[in-house]
Amino acid sequence: MSTTPDSALFDRAAGAFYGLALGDALGMPTQVMSREDVVRVYGTLSGFEPAQPDNPVSAGMPAGSVTDDTDQAVIVARLIVEGGGHVDPLRFAGELLSWEREMKAKGSFDLLGPSTKAALDAVDRGADPAEAGKYGTTNGSAMRVTPVGIAYSYDAADSAAFLDRVVESCQVTHDTNIGIAGAAAVAAAVSTGIAGGTLDDVFDAAIAASAAGARRGHWIAGASISARIASVRELIAGLDEAAALDRVVALIGTSVASQESVPAAFAVLALAGADPWRATLLAANLGGDSDTIAAMAGAIAGSLHGLTALPADAVRTLREVNGLDLEPLTRQLLTYRTN
Repeated sequence: MSTTPDSALFDRAAGAFYGLALGDALGMPTQVMSREDVVRVYGTLSGFEPAQPDNPVSAGMPAGSVTDDTDQAVIVARLIVEGGGHVDPLRFAGELLSWEREMKAKGSFDLLGPSTKAALDAVDRGADPAEAGKYGTTNGSAMRVTPVGIAYSYDAADSAAFLDRVVESCQVTHDTNIGIAGAAAVAAAVSTGIAGGTLDDVFDAAIAASAAGARRGHWIAGASISARIASVRELIAGLDEAAALDRVVALIGTSVASQESVPAAFAVLALAGADPWRATLLAANLGGDSDTIAAMAGAIAGSLHGLTALPADAVRTLREVNGLDLEPLTRQLLTYRTN
């Protein structure tokens, strides 16, 4: 266990955490919009924008605001640190329920996703946390898993312990082959980027970890996330950005389903050559669950290039608008990392 991470490792880890927030905030105003409506309203989204007043989820949110993706990732990070490297499922359930109550008190429409809400309602009624997540297949587990990728090293040849940590962050809400596979893909990609891997390494890690993660949890029928990630680069090859985004919407999908949004994040990552700002902007222009797709793409791209590669003015906006200070949590997470 390292107590003083070197500067390059810390930069990549902080890049992952702030990259998640960057994508989340860029995608906030376009979430639940169709791609056609994004083009009609924004043309091409080129930076932070406030939400439109008629957006059913993010109405009233100012430019640069993060959503549940960042908030829940911070909860996971804090629970890893406070739990000595482990996420306690019952405590996690309580934290998420408390978060939603706070959001409702603020008048926010940005609340828990369908899988998370159903599972936590079951826990609140006395269900066993180990059983509550057995139907969760949406992307809530993948959107918040970045702290696991920061805290733990991924090795495809010996991934069992890493996957155990991923499952801990999924179990209470997304304890299914699909929920775990999506989270494993993002966590392994982030961990590989932080370790100094290339974009090809990140794709290889995501494909392998997702396949292994699909052997965990309760089985639910659904397409292979691993296979879909493996196909995205060929799917968008040779297309300009607008045509590639249209193809992502048509053939991959941008809904909250893990089988759509997780591969979509890897598609924009490949399209942007893993440039964090470009990848997150492309995701924001997709519509659908654009904040989550952009958050996942931003976390992975940030892990590859580091915090210093993110636009300084954008990071400053994230800090000022949301009161974000992710560096202390990042340092604490890195104390669990072996390389």
